Amino acid sequence: MKEKEGTSASGVSRRDFLHIGAAGLAVAGLGMASCSTGKKLSTKPSVVTNEPMEKLRVGFVGTGMQGSGHVRNFINIENVEIKAICDLVPERVERMQKWVEQSGRPKPAGYSNGEYDFIRMCENEDLDLVYTATPWNWHVPVCVAAMENGKHAATEVPAAVTIDDCWKLVETAEKYNKHCVMMENCNYERRAMMVLNMIRQGLLGEILHGEGGYLHDLRNYKLGGLYQGDWRVYHSMKRNGNLYPTHGLGPIAWYMNINRGDRFDYLVSMSSPSRGLQAYAKEKLGPDHEFSKATYKLGDINTSMIMTQKGRTIYLSHDTNLPRPYSRIDMIQGTKGIVQGYPDRIHIEGRTEGHGWEDIENYREEYDHPLWKSVGDKAAGAGHGGMDYLEDYRLVQAILKGEPTDLDVYDAAAWSAISEATEISVAHGSKPVKIPDFTRGMWKTREPIGIVV
Repeated sequence: MKEKEGTSASGVSRRDFLHIGAAGLAVAGLGMASCSTGKKLSTKPSVVTNEPMEKLRVGFVGTGMQGSGHVRNFINIENVEIKAICDLVPERVERMQKWVEQSGRPKPAGYSNGEYDFIRMCENEDLDLVYTATPWNWHVPVCVAAMENGKHAATEVPAAVTIDDCWKLVETAEKYNKHCVMMENCNYERRAMMVLNMIRQGLLGEILHGEGGYLHDLRNYKLGGLYQGDWRVYHSMKRNGNLYPTHGLGPIAWYMNINRGDRFDYLVSMSSPSRGLQAYAKEKLGPDHEFSKATYKLGDINTSMIMTQKGRTIYLSHDTNLPRPYSRIDMIQGTKGIVQGYPDRIHIEGRTEGHGWEDIENYREEYDHPLWKSVGDKAAGAGHGGMDYLEDYRLVQAILKGEPTDLDVYDAAAWSAISEATEISVAHGSKPVKIPDFTRGMWKTREPIGIVV
């Protein structure tokens, strides 16, 4: 897909913002690069709700590795009708149709007539929700087409790659009063939800600092032909920053009530040299392969620090091109204690002996999240330890009941915007970069995420 250069909500192009950040604001003595004005041209911020419904009619766009897992989840959720499947590969469409028929449901319509056939699906099918698990650059086009045709939208992460496209999602959702939900599964991981319950009950005291990341050796994924068209490796060739921030950032955003009492203010970011993909390609693919000869812009390790409006701090890391065990870090620290993942451990003042760690499982019976207690058995065997099922289940229940979704378009925009903000900071010598307030002040009065069941 060839993308034209986007413009922000103010009508200023992304290229112009880079120029302003490097020249205009620096000359003004602010020393801070800008990634958006934060203004908006159309409607006011809103919380989307819909009339309750008896059955949710869904169409899927992109049914590869992650998308097929979501189809299977929706097959196993009550009061769902899968009405359409769209994918570039006809065999994938046929496979999903077979799955649906084997579950005793009617065969969904199939769409595989080129890259833009999702538009025809959105125009022709009587759907309530369109769910996309396509490559990143297609998330916004699919979501916009869905909302413009009267459907709610759900997308895999990240919701958007650029700040401009984050604003596009916000403005489209507000214009058409439709849900636009980024499906961040890590927010529904069992430990993360237990920690959220601990925080809501005051066990950690006042939350001051969090650390998260995406530390995952993806060299074989990027260079081994596992992504159709090798789309993911081209991001590593062209971009330098934190390309995948939301897995580590999402749970922290819930813990800190981002967009619901606090918001991201600004960040600084820096990247190491790029070495891992080049070395891996030469070793595995040979010196004459196009990927061995390619130039990779993405630094092997990107490190960013985010400051919130209320002075909380967040450390965020991205490391996908080097040999390493998987980790998301998952650390949250408050005035009464600290929790850290990989390995999972906890220290609570007055409960943990001495200055050491203890097993977080010691707190499971008291603080396990009610949603996992009530639905966890149904999530058994689903992707990523069941958290994929939990996120899909919660989305379905919210729309069926006519309630606000756990995550909304403002979360999708704020969390996804971190990517380009880090790219701007890296490109300008780690200057601070302001994060747009996509809620335009509504964060001050919105209620934090509760303990849902």
